[in-house]
This record gives sequence, structure tokens and C-alpha cells, in this order.
Amino acid sequence: MTELFAYDAAEVADFALKVGLATLAGLLIGLEREYKGKSAGLKTNTLVSIGASVYVLISLPFYGEEFADITRVLGQVVTGIGFLGAGVILQKEKEDRIKGLTTAATLWCSAGAGCLAATAMFVELGILTFLVVIINIVFGYIDSRIEGIK
Repeated sequence: MTELFAYDAAEVADFALKVGLATLAGLLIGLEREYKGKSAGLKTNTLVSIGASVYVLISLPFYGEEFADITRVLGQVVTGIGFLGAGVILQKEKEDRIKGLTTAATLWCSAGAGCLAATAMFVELGILTFLVVIINIVFGYIDSRIEGIK
């Protein structure tokens, strides 16, 4: 039987490290979106990354239990973020264009960052965070240059 406040310091430190790294990844990803004035910026990307991390961390103690498949949580994170991403996608009637796809995709990547942090895939987390930020910056610049030519 578990006591209410009987925590293992190593488990708490592990949780703090994983959620802390998910937070950092979400902040770095969101910073670029915030700088560009997008609807889902710093706070949203950070909270998505933290939330995904926490849901995966909640599922991990059930690994190996009968009738428990912790990978289903990953699938539900992906599905849930799809709904959130749909909320940032808008169609501009005047320009006959769809806006927000990159922001929605970035939210999806932030959720992935949270999942990577929760599963202690820290090198992969660093690579993903770097790539998302660089792609949004570099290709955002290229995209704006192409739009200027049209």
C-alpha cells in the first residue's frame, strides 16, 4: 500500500528532469512562433509539450501490466493535438488562402518533444527541438521571400 506523501526522491527528480526538458523544448519552439506573432506561441507550445510529457509519464508505470498498452497514450496525444491544431488553422476569405498550417504542425512537434522527454530520449529531443526551430526560421524567411516575388 502506498502512503500519501511517501515519494522516492529519485522518482521525483526523474519526473522534474523530464518535465523540465519538455518545458525547455516547448519554450524554445514557442519562442520563434511568439516572435512571429502567431496565435499559438510561447505559452501554447510550452503547455502542449508539458502536457504530452505528463500524459506519457502517467502511462509509464503501467508498462507490462496485463491489458495495458501504454503506446495507446502516444496515439491519443497525437489525436488530441490534431484537434488543437485544427483550432489554429483558418481560411482567409479575402486572400483565398489557408493560414495556420505551420503553427498547427509546430504544435504537433511540440507534443512530440514532450513525448520524447517523457521517454528519456534526450538526444532525440535536442535534435527535434533544433530542427523545428531552424526549419521555422529558415523556411519562414524563404517563404516570405517567395511571397514577395509573387
